[in-house]
Amino acid sequence: MKKILILLVCVLFTKIVSAQKELLSFNEQNKYTYFQVITQAGSPVDTLQLRALYFLKKNYPKDKIKQADTAAAFTGTDKFLVYDGISLTRHESGEIHYTYNIACKDQKYKYWLTDFVFTPYKMDRYSNYVPETAIDIPLEEGLSKLEKKQLENYLDQTGIFCKNFGIKLKQYMLNISALPKEGNKKTISTKDW
Repeated sequence: MKKILILLVCVLFTKIVSAQKELLSFNEQNKYTYFQVITQAGSPVDTLQLRALYFLKKNYPKDKIKQADTAAAFTGTDKFLVYDGISLTRHESGEIHYTYNIACKDQKYKYWLTDFVFTPYKMDRYSNYVPETAIDIPLEEGLSKLEKKQLENYLDQTGIFCKNFGIKLKQYMLNISALPKEGNKKTISTKDW
């Protein structure tokens, strides 16, 4: 009975772990994409736009945020690290660059992360892991340039990152106090004595 229970727990654990890469699907350009549409009743487009902008300003550098074609849409690029190894020998194996997009409408918003490009790291002479120059591998082409196990690991970590991005964005979009308060802004005049 113990063996069956342990086997069942192991099967469920592997199912949960392998489910992260299933979060990514292919878009019309055959690129991995994490896409979500969230309905938020009672929120007009301008409120959602301000909250999305506040989320981006708090979490990303200003130079990486761009306003898209419409006023209620934002886009930008960033990167995150991926790791290899187990807990004691774990190290950075590379970074994944991605593009994020957030668009708002009345009572709903959508976001998607796409254009995942892997840049491998190598160890330099000071035993630091640094990006290899001139090597960028789109995750869609990863199977031809990476081992299958490595690619699955990177897809899993990408799925986890995208899921966490969505959770964090949702917290900002729901949080009414996330809007910057303009009433508390105090202006000082240096001309008056």
